[in-house]
Amino acid sequence: MKKVVEEWFGEWFNSPYYHILYKNRDFAEAKKFIDNLIGYFQVTPDHKVLDLACGKGRHSVYMNEKGFEVVGVDLSAHNIEYAKQFENAKLKFYEHDMREVFAHQEFDFILNLFTSFGYFGTEEENEKTISSVAKGLRSKGAFLIDFLNPHWVIRNMVPHQTKVEQGIEFKISKELSKDGFIIKNIEFADNGKLYKFYERVKILYKEHFFNYFDKAGLQVVKLFGDYDLNDYDEKKSERMIFIARSK
Repeated sequence: MKKVVEEWFGEWFNSPYYHILYKNRDFAEAKKFIDNLIGYFQVTPDHKVLDLACGKGRHSVYMNEKGFEVVGVDLSAHNIEYAKQFENAKLKFYEHDMREVFAHQEFDFILNLFTSFGYFGTEEENEKTISSVAKGLRSKGAFLIDFLNPHWVIRNMVPHQTKVEQGIEFKISKELSKDGFIIKNIEFADNGKLYKFYERVKILYKEHFFNYFDKAGLQVVKLFGDYDLNDYDEKKSERMIFIARSK
């Protein structure tokens, strides 16, 4: 029998320590970004939104509180179990692998926020993900993917840092791998036990995404460089935020 090896993101994202380490992420900034997107897309209560790789669902919950119908999906069973407490008639959460089609032609907007892409080991998986997204869009629907700007990240990378959260000292190191990934190693001890996790994000440039979109039958209509929706600048922007629609 073939042994099934759990992918790193399945293990780490399901860990309670992931949420301890990142508990202080700036949700005010995230809300502002979502408000900007709602204005840009002119989202109405008649639209249906898919939050792809939704984590514990707080961005889905926020959009739903604004009056929109939202579905949140995530690979982590732990995340979805937590998020389900917020469900209502217009907010649902499901455990789902974004490499597969969730629902055909069901969504007006599909959002992949805050670098929730680039984890997979092959280009085929990246292409399959974007293709699955394209199949989930309604006619004239739009897909947004928010990814790091690799030029900015590589130039500003901090090799080593220590972060203390809830009495746990996280030792974090970052490096560029030979096969083109940004690797973040995370080591810490808790209750006398040592833990080691890592995060791995593929170094993907603008041209990679244009290729993924083209193969999926999508066309980039806008490229922003930050959460205030300013235009992308390769040298200065911290983000690459793509808006793509069906050709």
